[in-house]
Amino acid sequence: MSITTRRPVLADLLRFFPATLELTLASMIVSVAVGIPLGVASATRQNKMPDHLSRIFSLTGVATPIFWSGLMVLLVFYYMLGWFPGPGRIDIGIATPRQITGMLLLDSILTGNWQALVNGLGHLLLPTFVLAFSTLGAIVRMVRSSMLEVLREDYIVMARSKGLSEREVVYRHAFKNALISTVTLIGLIFGTLLSGTVLVEAIFSWPGVGRYAVTAITYLDFAAVMGYTLLVTLIYITVNLGVDVFYALLDPRIRLE
Repeated sequence: MSITTRRPVLADLLRFFPATLELTLASMIVSVAVGIPLGVASATRQNKMPDHLSRIFSLTGVATPIFWSGLMVLLVFYYMLGWFPGPGRIDIGIATPRQITGMLLLDSILTGNWQALVNGLGHLLLPTFVLAFSTLGAIVRMVRSSMLEVLREDYIVMARSKGLSEREVVYRHAFKNALISTVTLIGLIFGTLLSGTVLVEAIFSWPGVGRYAVTAITYLDFAAVMGYTLLVTLIYITVNLGVDVFYALLDPRIRLE
């Protein structure tokens, strides 16, 4: 039992975790969809303008403190321009969809609450951008370094000597092998974000498991802290297992027995 919420810790984790899962999935989709193409473009155009721009962008994302970028995004896009809604998952005047999975967007679709879907998506965009900007830099750098290493291998030289097009060499022969190390990094990032993005959840008033853990630590709620620790352990075990399974799909030399 939690001494702060007066509820079972498992019930609290099941209540707060879906919000963190929704934010994590959204940010990882953006990070992977943007980071991998940027890394490939940077490697295939080494020391050219796309490479320089990609490296500057990735280094900026890695070096920018997440609390500063979160506050600046809120200041510019919410307070000054008014393009996006403020902190929270949904506006007060919008009817919250019936909880099925705990993820607001998915529950809105399942219940047909389109007003909540549009409003929730607007609230999700800013924290998703902040998280994606802080993580995709590492993905870009990893993809770039892996691609450069693979492109120097003998079988790539052989493929080019056979007259294959550069596109076929890059995407059919080099890209798949370069993804192996990148998958490890993506798995670690995914596990870290699932464990609770404390700063982003605090800045955007996101009711996730990260804020729940900080509150538990602040009030010395040992039962909640132990429950959160077990959840994080389970997350990392599951993510590492998923990464190992994905290895077998990328590399035919690896067999799951």
